[in-house]
Amino acid sequence: MRIPYSPTLRLRLLVSELKQGRERAKLTVSQAGKVLGWTASKISKIETTETRRITSGDLDKLMDLYKIDEPSKRLAMHALARDAKERGWWSKYREVFGEQALPDFEAEASVIRSFEGLVIPGLLQTPGYAEALFQGGRYTDAKDIAHRVDARMTRREILSRFNPVHLRVVMDEAALRRMIGNSSIMAEQVRHLLHMAKMPNIDVQVLPFSAGSHAALVAPFSILEFPENLALPIVHVDTVTDSVFFEQPKDVARYSATFGDIQGTALSTTQSARFIADVLASLESDG
Repeated sequence: MRIPYSPTLRLRLLVSELKQGRERAKLTVSQAGKVLGWTASKISKIETTETRRITSGDLDKLMDLYKIDEPSKRLAMHALARDAKERGWWSKYREVFGEQALPDFEAEASVIRSFEGLVIPGLLQTPGYAEALFQGGRYTDAKDIAHRVDARMTRREILSRFNPVHLRVVMDEAALRRMIGNSSIMAEQVRHLLHMAKMPNIDVQVLPFSAGSHAALVAPFSILEFPENLALPIVHVDTVTDSVFFEQPKDVARYSATFGDIQGTALSTTQSARFIADVLASLESDG
């Protein structure tokens, strides 16, 4: 069974509680380490999440030292420690997602706001479209492509699970016009996009060519928001070589402002659905 949460976010929440506990106890990292007979480095690695697995015994020692005595609080922190040790389904796609896996954060996101300029957003792609997309890149090995397609399709489950993520997409018209694969593959993809755009948790807006210059003539990006008290929003930007995450509030604010600008420039969801339906009709006619 796939875990319905993010081990990374659970670990971050746990170490945040530990750090706050140390600070309330008015202890430095060195002082806490000295009392416990640990090196300062061990405490530091725990607080920076460099140490991903915190044993039950070590957690008890830290909570005792920081006087975190409330039974329910201690139980909750032990639960976080257990959750943090789990391996998500994305761990078997490490070569696809990299060390800091986007699905790890998507697993617990409540809202994802995404801009895409050239292709259909990954969460809304069909298997055929994704396969044709990868065939156009450097990953031409058939097994590698199949592995990547499987990873991308598995990501989509956050859209249909119980309490699904709310996905808000703004995409450039270019993503609809660029022929990926053939007209049959594109028609299937656009049909799927139109179907998903009707889902109550998914909003799709199109930025038509007629909009001219706009605020997001940059790399595609996604802003992930999480339930209250779990984590602050983060921004994900895909690059040629890696995934980049921005977590500083000022960076997130800049991307949020940009997304707000392009939402205002794009067609409404209703107008976008008509636009997408027209593109589909054209593809079916050509087919």
